[in-house]
Amino acid sequence: MANNNQEETSTQMSFMQHLDALRWHLMRSAIAIVVIGVTLFCYNNFLFDTVIFGPLKPDFFSYKALCALGHQLGAGDVMCMTIKPMQLQTLAASEQFFTHMWIATLGGIILAFPYIIYELWKFIKPALKDTESAPAKLFVIVASILFLIGIMFGYFVLFPMSYNFLINYSLSDGNFVHTQNTLDDYISLISTMTLVSGLVFELPIIVYLLSKIGLLTPTFMRNYRKYAVVVILIVAAIITPSPDVTSQLIVAVPMYLLYEISIFVSAYVVKKQA
Repeated sequence: MANNNQEETSTQMSFMQHLDALRWHLMRSAIAIVVIGVTLFCYNNFLFDTVIFGPLKPDFFSYKALCALGHQLGAGDVMCMTIKPMQLQTLAASEQFFTHMWIATLGGIILAFPYIIYELWKFIKPALKDTESAPAKLFVIVASILFLIGIMFGYFVLFPMSYNFLINYSLSDGNFVHTQNTLDDYISLISTMTLVSGLVFELPIIVYLLSKIGLLTPTFMRNYRKYAVVVILIVAAIITPSPDVTSQLIVAVPMYLLYEISIFVSAYVVKKQA
């Protein structure tokens, strides 16, 4: 009876130690987010004038690059975009301040993401075998790189194309409706598109985890490849509302490549477990 009590106490202490370790990992991650977020908050001119409001400028890098790409592909000026000069409107006195805080925090989370994943890896590392430690470390690196690539794809490609179409869209030729974009709407659109793009690029990581626990196989993904292509084309058409096929393909091709890479990842996991 005494031995059982001692084992139970030991187990509880071990569990509490794990909780304490997790708390410190989470605390360090939070500190990294706060430090980066405060830094971005202080450099508000760069954060907003250069980064957030960059796509509002006619000379934004993506507009020049996409226009040049359209000419290289023989599509003419179909991918050349013209942004109307505008000023974003706010409907509340506190909107600019809270938008400043939100974007600084979001920027802190995005830039600290590799460090957050690293802290997560440090937490689970003691439970891993020596043979599992190296793949887990690679998992952290790949997950971070894919997320940041996805963020850049959303910011430089996905958002400019979508915003250009939406802001220039008109219900009729009678000029009865004028689009007066608000700051809240603009911030919501750019933050949502970039974050969703970052998460979509994590597809190989998700497939890795699902294959690891046996919920997904490369055979299943190959058999349903044609359905996946249809879904990818539909998603590309939705998130790039422009009717231009070239623009839709620019979004669809990376998504399809991610799917093919995911098949390879799933096959690698299944082979290692065999």
